[in-house]
Amino acid sequence: MKVLVATEKPFASVAVSMIREEVENAGHELALLENYKAPEDLYSAVEDADALIVRSDKVTSSVIKAAKKLKVVVRAGAGFDNLDLDACTSSNIVAMNTPGQNSNGVAELVFLLMLHHLRHGFVGQSGTELRGKIIGIHAYGNVGRYVAEIAKGFGMKVFAYDPFINSFEMEKNGITACRDIYQFYSCSNFVSLHLPVTDKTRKSIGYELLMKMPPHAVLVNAARKDIIDEPGLLKVFEERPDFSYLSDGEPESKHIFVEKYPGRYLFTAKKMGAQTEEANINSGVAAARQIVDFFKTGNEKFRVNK
Repeated sequence: MKVLVATEKPFASVAVSMIREEVENAGHELALLENYKAPEDLYSAVEDADALIVRSDKVTSSVIKAAKKLKVVVRAGAGFDNLDLDACTSSNIVAMNTPGQNSNGVAELVFLLMLHHLRHGFVGQSGTELRGKIIGIHAYGNVGRYVAEIAKGFGMKVFAYDPFINSFEMEKNGITACRDIYQFYSCSNFVSLHLPVTDKTRKSIGYELLMKMPPHAVLVNAARKDIIDEPGLLKVFEERPDFSYLSDGEPESKHIFVEKYPGRYLFTAKKMGAQTEEANINSGVAAARQIVDFFKTGNEKFRVNK
């Protein structure tokens, strides 16, 4: 079987070597398409591929149409909104992600953003501390668990809201489990978002929830910008001069924040949560292992399409 690794932003060389080892030791062929500049390059490369590994590269219906032999595509990372799942399903292609492999990198970025903001960019101005503050973790999944662990190291009080996780599981880890989302937001000095993008979560974080947060509240979004109702967030900013927003990646309305709300926001220029050497290796190798296992046993454990 031919496994294509197509990465507009390549994996680290050590990760590529480890991916190659996994694939070739299982008797398959590895092909690389790195630093490509146009979708047409991907269309051509994927024509004879049996499996595809991507990072944030868009696997559109056009890519699927060009992939005559493709049986499985794996997004090396947790988010999979760059995959056209309907097109994959229609062509009997299994789509997977690699949940948990980037989790620590994303969690550490949450605290980098918070500390940078609370210390005003380290320009000598007096700031505030994390110890004793309440951090609310919205979605207690792989990343949320790491955030909780780090927060406890800072001496923070940790609350979590996740209707899909048993309260006992959270509380045995020293987390205060909340079942009412409005109460959760009303008691959290910081809310750290770790929701996936679904029909239910898209634009779900907006005015009503955020206005419940206490004075000098900080919203941290290390998930996807699609979960934010930006008009609602901007209304909160207009009505509450004490409110701040920190995001891994720039919102569509960045220019409004820049023009009207200096000092109250912090945005990374690109998604940076998974941009660590460890996450790069972990997600790439996990993707390779999942493909090898899929061809060997038919394992579809991390399938994300129907």
